[in-house]
Amino acid sequence: MGDSGEGLIDNEGRIQERMEELQHNRERARKGTVENPEKVRQLESLQLARKEITRALEHATHPARRAQLTAALEDLDKRIAGLNG
Repeated sequence: MGDSGEGLIDNEGRIQERMEELQHNRERARKGTVENPEKVRQLESLQLARKEITRALEHATHPARRAQLTAALEDLDKRIAGLNG
């Protein structure tokens, strides 16, 4: 029984993330043209990868896998900061 409830919670989280993403896209569309579309594409790709790795980290139980995912998150954060800064 617990597994089905967890699935609903995961789906609700994904729906919420999708709603936030749509809102972000709407706001960005209202702002007009993008200065550097390649930079924006790279940033969005890195942010998506970060969400996926964060989700995987939440479910990882093996210490070595958790360490690997944590290192990947740190690398992504550095790359995102490099694009933003």
